[in-house]
Amino acid sequence: MCVFRVHDPFHRAQLAIAALFCSLGFQYATWASRIPALKADLGLTAAEVGVLLMAAGIGAVASFPLVPVLTRRLGSARLALLSALCLTVLLVALAAAPDYPVALLVMVADGVFVGCLNVAMNAQGAALETRYERNAMARLHATFSAGSLLAALLASGMNAVTSSVAVHFGVAAVLLVLLAAVARPGLLDEDASAASASAAASDSDASASASAAGEKPAKERKSGGWSLPSRMTLWMCCAMAFGTVTEGAMNDWSALYLREVANASAELAPAGIAVVSGMMVVARLFADGWRTRWGDGRVVLSGSALAAAGLAFALVSGGVTAALIGFACVGLGCAAVTPCVYVAAAKQGSEALALVAATGTTGLLAGPPLIGFVANSSSLVWGLAVVAAAALVVTLASTQIRWTPAAGLPAAADQQLAGGS
Repeated sequence: MCVFRVHDPFHRAQLAIAALFCSLGFQYATWASRIPALKADLGLTAAEVGVLLMAAGIGAVASFPLVPVLTRRLGSARLALLSALCLTVLLVALAAAPDYPVALLVMVADGVFVGCLNVAMNAQGAALETRYERNAMARLHATFSAGSLLAALLASGMNAVTSSVAVHFGVAAVLLVLLAAVARPGLLDEDASAASASAAASDSDASASASAAGEKPAKERKSGGWSLPSRMTLWMCCAMAFGTVTEGAMNDWSALYLREVANASAELAPAGIAVVSGMMVVARLFADGWRTRWGDGRVVLSGSALAAAGLAFALVSGGVTAALIGFACVGLGCAAVTPCVYVAAAKQGSEALALVAATGTTGLLAGPPLIGFVANSSSLVWGLAVVAAAALVVTLASTQIRWTPAAGLPAAADQQLAGGS
């Protein structure tokens, strides 16, 4: 495989982990692109399609208690590969589902393994940054978007050749297996002693922070075999939830806003999604450099503030041009939020990472219906105003999180954003 021709260990590992991110984006966009065909083949109503989509989200949220256990037993590398292969099998199973109940079960299982792969690949990305002391997470998240784009192009090509979902998903499964083969040799191995040392360091940091805040140390806040989430972890969950609300809502509502509020033509309305997604991919390609120069905290704070201000400008100004400028600000500003939060959560341990990932999935699920409810009660302008407010919440949460500092700066300098904690 091409992995063996990459001699630099950092780039070899980066390529392997990028293959996992690409795989997840590709798998998700593949089945999502054929929802109309699945609806017709299974004879579903619009409400049943909504439940089918919700089933995947329920599975992802339900994976939260399972992921930390599997991560400790298997390690993030093996868990990632196992999840990627299971998602490949489930893609084929969805195409072969004979009826709606079976399809629902497949989608719940799909959500569980999406949750597992999401945590495992982000743990690998965080480990890559820690081992080589180089920022890479934003570019890895860019490959997720690239995988989604590749799936969309494949879907268009397969639709031109055949209407068979089974054939399409079969071709996609072959590509997913190839991506897993690319990933396997270069993934980072787990080192038990290093993991223990990291956990001890995290406990020490948490105890110090808790003492400074007048709280009990983390080891004293236990419930059965599970640690209660720390205040830092809860702020990360807040940033992730509202960040994914902002990101997901723009993909679902920007085209409708352009068409019905800004009075754009039918041909121009999809440009909203293209602007948000395009700016996000481009920004993620450069965001690791921004993180190195300014630190994760400043990148998240300034980015979320830009997203909120840009969208507010669009809503107040009205018109197509203002809307596209505002949407571009959202794509640019939100691009580095989830990569940075995943890095911060991974440093708190597998349970924190799993909880933050599950919260992000909840944000993606809850955001679009919430915007729809507000829009139905008042107008879509007020609905998107909720999105701008969500970006502001991310700005607030970013001041309470212990971030990775900029290169060449002591950690304390960057932690001024978190109130000196």
